[in-house]
Amino acid sequence: MEPRRSGILLVDKPAGMTSHDVVSRVRRLAATRKVGHAGTLDPMATGLLLLGLNSSTRLLTYLVGLDKEYHATIRLGQTTTTDDAEGEVVATAEAPLVESLTDDQLAREIGRLTGDIQQVPSSVSAIKVDGKRAYDLARKGEEVVLAARAVTVSAFDVLDIRSSTSDLTRHVDVDVRVECSSGTYIRALARDLGAALGVGGHLTALRRTRVGPFSIDAAGSLEQLAVDENLLNPAEVATTLFPSERLDADQARDLANGKRITVAGGDGGPIAALGPDGRLIGLVEVSGGRARALVNFPSDEVAE
Repeated sequence: MEPRRSGILLVDKPAGMTSHDVVSRVRRLAATRKVGHAGTLDPMATGLLLLGLNSSTRLLTYLVGLDKEYHATIRLGQTTTTDDAEGEVVATAEAPLVESLTDDQLAREIGRLTGDIQQVPSSVSAIKVDGKRAYDLARKGEEVVLAARAVTVSAFDVLDIRSSTSDLTRHVDVDVRVECSSGTYIRALARDLGAALGVGGHLTALRRTRVGPFSIDAAGSLEQLAVDENLLNPAEVATTLFPSERLDADQARDLANGKRITVAGGDGGPIAALGPDGRLIGLVEVSGGRARALVNFPSDEVAE
């Protein structure tokens, strides 16, 4: 029997699918139940989804917190229940107010939403409130009050601005590029930008183009995905994210068995510990020349 391969898969998620839908599809393609993802994308959103297969699901914890880049379209002039186009419109600004918006006003308010900010997540986010997802509570009509959280928006660039009229209402569509810390809600940026400008706003398009060092350009289309061809070796991923330490055979065996080992490198972690053959044995933390495993990565198992 061929072993089930472990690794990280970069997938370009299409619109209309949940992240779990993508996981289910990849489980079938890879013939394994051990598939997980590092960071949800809403059904409306497209773009980069990182999946872990088999023992590499243990790497996902270290991928979730990476910074991200998005390309999005914000519609100014309308507010929705979900802060995006999937919700119901609950407020529409008067046309003269929308028409009076200036580039300077837009730039000023975007500047205030850039840097280290306090952001209240959307009420339809996946954040848990008393053990339940906020979006489940919101869909039942319950009031959802979420606390503001610290996030970092390192770039909030305007790419294009278009004014148009639809359904007898006036609105302005703003194409933007956002670089931000993990946990930042682009829907909330759209909501807050519209509120600051006094016309309301929501998200009409969202595409994730980067997660940490991983780009959408390297992702495979879900419709034509070849798992074996697109799977990134776990050692390649780990050494992209962390410094590495090459172990000899005895060290690799001891670390795999849960023992602390002596290494030559300096203190710190996580550090990718590689075996003599280059395989990822584990991520370790080093103190005083002794390394302890944060997580180990067993050899690929044989498929049944």
